[in-house]
Amino acid sequence: MNNNYIEQKKNTHLYFEIDGSKYAINTNNILEIMKLPALDYPSKLPNNVVGLLKYNNFVINVIDIRFYLNIEATPYTTSNDLLIVKTDEIIFGIITDKIIGILPFDSSFVDQIPFADDNMIVESLYKHDEETIFIVNIYSIEILLKGHHTNFPEIDIPSLMPKDAKSKALMLKRTHDMLEKASVRLAASGGQVKNKYISLNLGNDFYCISLDYVKEILNDTAITKVPGVSDFISGIMNLRGDYVTVIDIKKFLGLTETQNQIKKPIIIIQYNELTLAFLVDKINEIFEFEEFTEGNGSDSYYLCEFINDTVLYTVLNIDKIASDKRLVVTEM
Repeated sequence: MNNNYIEQKKNTHLYFEIDGSKYAINTNNILEIMKLPALDYPSKLPNNVVGLLKYNNFVINVIDIRFYLNIEATPYTTSNDLLIVKTDEIIFGIITDKIIGILPFDSSFVDQIPFADDNMIVESLYKHDEETIFIVNIYSIEILLKGHHTNFPEIDIPSLMPKDAKSKALMLKRTHDMLEKASVRLAASGGQVKNKYISLNLGNDFYCISLDYVKEILNDTAITKVPGVSDFISGIMNLRGDYVTVIDIKKFLGLTETQNQIKKPIIIIQYNELTLAFLVDKINEIFEFEEFTEGNGSDSYYLCEFINDTVLYTVLNIDKIASDKRLVVTEM
């Protein structure tokens, strides 16, 4: 492995948005990304903590960095992303508006903020495409959390949380699913579960599918158009005498169309007795990842996101996709 790659990996950051501003955290400090689950917020929490979350075997603090930056807090929604981050000593969560992506930082474009001290959670900034990205120092947050500082304004946290029944139910389900995943992790192999995935691109974004569902990969296959079907059905293909429905998975998921490739690779998916062919933009590699165990019964087409080798992956929920009512497979 060359030194340039090692240096790039060391300086790779995940960046996200809060109230229109961009912030970044080194990917080495990020454990997981999830949509905002239901939190516990007992009355005796410090003013700089939004709530508590049971994560694996720990009860962790969840914070909003706006509290540390004297930015007015606005209500949360079910679309908020939650970063689970770690230092050498503690794990905690950070609420964000949305995850933007992963970026290798060129250290020559990083500027230190003058007179920064240990209590400043933003001590440097990065210039990228005429934008300023503020680099968050999570070790400063660790100091503030461990010191139980009280010089933060009192905020009615429950009033910031969604109040409608549908949002509450969704957030509770996310918490329940997360606890179930943690139980499976701990029950198997002393908490270390290696899952194999195949990595693929839909546009410029990275996705992956559990290898348990993957039957075959094809690079050059004739597809026969079928009139009168949904636009995400590219047609049918002959797989050694069996006709298989070919799904343009990018169209199925409602993702933005990019380049129009003449020939795209195909992943053959086996789900119970159903065989489907997924048309994708690019197939990359097969890899193992230890820290994520897939859950069951998710109502989303996406199971979760995780970072592997500085790349942000979204895991496709094959159970949900293959059982979708829009997929009407006709016996040929």
